[in-house]
Amino acid sequence: MKKNSKQNSRWMHGKFKCNGYRMTKAREAILDILANTKDHLSAEDIYLAIHKFYPNIGLTTVYRNLEMLVNIGIVVKFDFGEGRSKYELSDHYSEKGHHHHLVCKECYKVIDYSDFMKDELNFLKNTENGLSQKYNFEIRDHLIQFFGICESCRK
Repeated sequence: MKKNSKQNSRWMHGKFKCNGYRMTKAREAILDILANTKDHLSAEDIYLAIHKFYPNIGLTTVYRNLEMLVNIGIVVKFDFGEGRSKYELSDHYSEKGHHHHLVCKECYKVIDYSDFMKDELNFLKNTENGLSQKYNFEIRDHLIQFFGICESCRK
């Protein structure tokens, strides 16, 4: 759900309907929160942001809707190693587009990057084709995360 994108919003409503769901206030609020942040948010972060405007939407509702949004491919769930999942809109709905992550193992800072994407995509395409052929496996997506120590934590 790109900001100010009516066409993307209509497409998303269609995706809900095709999967047997409808757009609710809670789902719309979750998507708005994720569309308007550059951070990777936990369910609790999303709940706290929503609670300011919709105090009747509970944490359980946020968790349940996030799982549904992940299952239908609108939201992506990440485990960056800090003990709780983080969420962001999938590449198709995000202004970020296709990107990967650098994750600090000390402070859990997550840096989105799309540098060297052309080189990475060529390598990944060759790797995916080779793996698909060797194991007769249809690859539909990939996830790349590099773990290390950020500049601030190294000081």
